[in-house]
Amino acid sequence: MIRYSGSNSDRAFDGNSGNRSACKSGYRQAALYALVAAATLGLLAGCGSGLVPGGSSNNNLSPQQRQYVATADQYKEAVAEKVMQSNPGRASRELQPMLRSVVVVSFTIDRDGRVLHSSVYRTNGDDEVEAAAIGSLRRAAPLPAPPKTLLDHAGRVDLMESWLFNTDGRFQLRSLASGQ
Repeated sequence: MIRYSGSNSDRAFDGNSGNRSACKSGYRQAALYALVAAATLGLLAGCGSGLVPGGSSNNNLSPQQRQYVATADQYKEAVAEKVMQSNPGRASRELQPMLRSVVVVSFTIDRDGRVLHSSVYRTNGDDEVEAAAIGSLRRAAPLPAPPKTLLDHAGRVDLMESWLFNTDGRFQLRSLASGQ
């Protein structure tokens, strides 16, 4: 079911047709939100995010935290590859210098790779590409099963990904995009 209300932040897809428990692993969710925010800011600034294992952004992390970041990045790349492969003709490996839109989608995946919930987290208000981003994620389901180290106590993982749209409506995913 997809439900829409007045603001972009209220757009949601709930694969369970019910409300999801508000109980989340705070550390994992905060870490993933921070990663996506930093990557998006890096993209918008025209440079790489620096969030690669061993990169300068990881200098203050413990070895366990660095491993978590590396595992999360690898899993996001696997999910992004599945989305790209599941959307031939809509996905593109090439980005234009000036993008039409950047849509950040927040989504929850269970231990089997099912998308339980997805919603537009940030957008410029382009309804067409918002629907394309959510639709491309749904077409890719089921996604690869997440590593056990990423699962919260309920057996779920919360991710965020940025869909980068060219003017022709084709997209690239930030996890796979090289610097412009």
